[in-house]
Amino acid sequence: MNQLDLNGRVAIVTGGAQGIGLAIAERILASGGKVSLWDRDAPLLAKTIADLAAGDAVDGAEVDIADLASVEAATKATLDCFGRIDILINNAATVGPNAPTWEYPADAFADVVRIGLNGTFHCCRAVVPHMVDQNYGRIVNVSSVAGKEGNPNAVAYSSMKAGVIALTKSLGKELASHDISVNCVTPAVAKTAMGMSQKPEHIAYILSKVPRGRMLELDEAAAMVCWLASEENSFTTAAVFDLSGGRATY
Repeated sequence: MNQLDLNGRVAIVTGGAQGIGLAIAERILASGGKVSLWDRDAPLLAKTIADLAAGDAVDGAEVDIADLASVEAATKATLDCFGRIDILINNAATVGPNAPTWEYPADAFADVVRIGLNGTFHCCRAVVPHMVDQNYGRIVNVSSVAGKEGNPNAVAYSSMKAGVIALTKSLGKELASHDISVNCVTPAVAKTAMGMSQKPEHIAYILSKVPRGRMLELDEAAAMVCWLASEENSFTTAAVFDLSGGRATY
């Protein structure tokens, strides 16, 4: 594993109790950083923090990112604990059911967008002012190759992830005069609880589109995200970094 210098940096990782979020948190800790894990699954969050056994380098907050008040309270709690916020990893989302667009449940569509897109907006809205005050920050939003290309029978997830890409580009341009970068990554399917919750035939379809012929490994996602979250990434912003194993052509 290449060494990254995140010494003294404080990161928030949403959806950090498992999956890609946890892999990112582990890489940040291994690189000398401190992490506040935000997750809405309180029992799993408590177990993850105990398993990490990282002492005062890890804090946790039960957060519903779809609720702005919850995000604002967690932001204050993180600042109270660590005194600063240098890195924001917007990873939390929900995938929703698999169905054709004309049969897709309207409430499920709204829920996917409310959590994955509105929630990402809420986190940026709450955290960015603190980064502006210190003239430093790194934001990495986890989108998906579905946001680039659209997956059939996944209209809510594809639309939400496309919105995350657009949010990244807008916010990155707004903050370009500061030492704050805003980028996103577009993973292919990985073996996470959320990814594997989809119909087997849908998983088989999206995996068949990956030229690498396999799922994304969590550590591979963490490696790219954590470099984007480092001080070395001092110029690139409002950009999309591909993690699709060759599926995407742009």
